[in-house]
Amino acid sequence: MRSLLHPMRGGGLAVALATLVTTGFGLLAVGTAPAQAQGSTLNQLAQAHGRYFGSATDNSELNDSAYTAVLGSEFGSITPGNSMKWDTTEPSQGQFNFSGGDAIVQFAQAHNQQVRGHNLVWHSQLPSWVSNLPASQVQAAMENHITKEAGHYKGEVYSWDVVNEPFNDDGTYRTDAFYNAMGKDYIADALRTAHAADPGAKLYINDYNIDGTGAKADAMYQLASDLKKQGVPLDGIGFQGHLAVQYSFPSTMQQNLQRFADLGLDVAFTELDVRMELPADSTKLAAQADYYRQVTNACLAVTRCVGITVWDFDDKYSWVPSTFSGQGAADLYDENLQTKPAYTAVQTALGGSGGGGGTDTTPPSAPSGLAVSATTSSSVSLKWSAATDDVGVTGYDVYRGATKAGSTTSTSYTDSGLSASTAYSYTVRARDAAGNVSAASSAVTATTAASGGGTPGTGAVKVQYKNNDSAPTDNQIKPGLRVVNTGSGPVDLSKVTIRYYFTGDGGASTFSAWCDYAAVGASNVTQKVVALSSPKSGADHYVEVGFTSGAGTLAAGANTGDIQSRVSKTDWSNFSESDDYSYATNTAYADATKVTVYVDGTLASGIEP
Repeated sequence: MRSLLHPMRGGGLAVALATLVTTGFGLLAVGTAPAQAQGSTLNQLAQAHGRYFGSATDNSELNDSAYTAVLGSEFGSITPGNSMKWDTTEPSQGQFNFSGGDAIVQFAQAHNQQVRGHNLVWHSQLPSWVSNLPASQVQAAMENHITKEAGHYKGEVYSWDVVNEPFNDDGTYRTDAFYNAMGKDYIADALRTAHAADPGAKLYINDYNIDGTGAKADAMYQLASDLKKQGVPLDGIGFQGHLAVQYSFPSTMQQNLQRFADLGLDVAFTELDVRMELPADSTKLAAQADYYRQVTNACLAVTRCVGITVWDFDDKYSWVPSTFSGQGAADLYDENLQTKPAYTAVQTALGGSGGGGGTDTTPPSAPSGLAVSATTSSSVSLKWSAATDDVGVTGYDVYRGATKAGSTTSTSYTDSGLSASTAYSYTVRARDAAGNVSAASSAVTATTAASGGGTPGTGAVKVQYKNNDSAPTDNQIKPGLRVVNTGSGPVDLSKVTIRYYFTGDGGASTFSAWCDYAAVGASNVTQKVVALSSPKSGADHYVEVGFTSGAGTLAAGANTGDIQSRVSKTDWSNFSESDDYSYATNTAYADATKVTVYVDGTLASGIEP
């Protein structure tokens, strides 16, 4: 993350406690919590797999005795959230203060925990005196800071996030005081200086939005590969893991971790949390649990994934609400230190009991009532009744024949990128937090429509488009849309959806979409971004615009008036719209054949990619 304020100011929030100490000779055991049975804590379960499970913390939290009782027993590693950062340790040039970091190290040592140092070089929480130095003096100041801090904690810190967040989201280097003075060579210099100060510490580069493949992850991979070839002392890469249930899970996570491991590097999840839009509910908490489970499984599947650190473990001290308006509930424990379904999901993924009286081996019931809710020439929409489970259903896997078409946490799914006039057979299976999978539902067969569109039964509609964005390479897509009723009868707008197709163009694989203005009322317009299961030329996603019942009906011959839509990537990286399937340059409304509109899920006009 970028610059965070209390309770955790850490933009890239450095890797959270990373650690179960892995040395060249094996794993260093972490002490058993006196009040809990052997093997019952997350860290003890992780140790059984040769990994650690840790949490971040901060000095003010050490005054909360209920909190520290859990911190000191459940986790095997501690990462200081702020007290080892430059603005705290060297606020004035040459004047060092390590008291905050020392207090956290002392807590960790008292509880037989390892410490992950966070961080030595970062563009944020950097005292102004550093940025104000002449370029010729920056390298000496950086080397002195690293030498003093890493030297102070020599032998007491298992690893260091030496360089934190060196990349922009498009994969270019971040231009800060260090890069401006030394170019990208500052990274190698920082690693060599840290190694000289503490040869025994594991040295990491840490960043966010690199959990799955993409432009930023590719840039980190190239940097890591180059550093290894140069013999620079780099031991691992930290994947921060700040996820959100309203965005899709990074499906390439495991293969991304593996390619870094194949370079001979350790990998670790360093700041894991999974936020949601508030208020929390059972559906969102189940989705959150499934995301935590998938991260845990990805780590277990990669031999050199040494562990997982959460960016604090309870919602009371989470940094999310102060950074993402209207979002929160991101952690394993709630504000009252009660475990959430996410905790159970991690525990069971690690081989624990899931909080019950033994390992949960009971699968959910099979989903029932699977039915086809809509078809187009390239998609099939399905719906079904929820499965039941003794612990809780966390998601559903949808199968097209024997092939897994996708997963969802809801009881509906649209399979897109299909061939026209083709029959497909579908089944659905339910999953629980322990990873148990139900039997398949009864199968249902759907046949896609013929290519070229269809006619709705309650009146024909078409969509018109205008370009509201004069900069096709900026960080937003701004289509203007309106629906026209070309039929002889009224159309219920709540049954109408529009799809505008585009490509993500690198950067984050998750998106935000909203309505700036709508003549029918922005609150009556819904928007979501959907990934195509089979990308097409000029289209790997579409933004789907729909209407609530409050939008009412559209009379014959009438149009909805202006709908100003907007889409951005969650990392605010740039698009390149000129080759997008639905993109056009007209600034006045005109019929748009490459923007599609549907009534009751049936294509009414437009041509799908």
